Amino acid sequence: MTKKRKVILVTDGDEYAARTVEYVAAKIGGRAISRSQGNPTTLTGPEIVQLILEAKNDPVFVMFDDCGLLGEGAGETALKYVAEHQRIEVLGVIAVASKTHQTEWARVDVSIDRFGELTEYGVDKSGLKDLEVGRISGDTVYCLDLLDVPIIVGIGDIGKMARKDSVNNGCPVTMKAVELILERSGYHDNKD
Repeated sequence: MTKKRKVILVTDGDEYAARTVEYVAAKIGGRAISRSQGNPTTLTGPEIVQLILEAKNDPVFVMFDDCGLLGEGAGETALKYVAEHQRIEVLGVIAVASKTHQTEWARVDVSIDRFGELTEYGVDKSGLKDLEVGRISGDTVYCLDLLDVPIIVGIGDIGKMARKDSVNNGCPVTMKAVELILERSGYHDNKD
């Protein structure tokens, strides 16, 4: 049986997201699929899977973005394809909040605010605690409820949040989300 690749999905693909994901992946010894960056996503699901399979290390980070398009856009179509592929094991999803409030939302298992605190509430784009328990509004989160993944972690706008998640600060919010995903998925326990 072919070994499945361990993947973390990120629902944002702008330049800040790319810098943050690349930084965090390097810090933990994983790989970021930099070509998955795009606002919106330009690669197809099959193209992204091929890049994941070619990546040197796990976990592999992949970015998806719908650029604010309502409903299922290119980013979500690719995300679903990757998440459901038989050679991919999704460790978790970092669900990134955006300004599409009251339009697209998804359930999250936990959120991390811009101060690094875990909360049962969702967070907004600025990384501040929102009013809804267990849900986040974003532009590439529409299909997350359909996926069978171990954990979905909500955060504010990745790499930003009033500079609290910038690369210059070590991306502490994103790093904490990744550490939580690796812990909850049992990644370190099952590592070969």
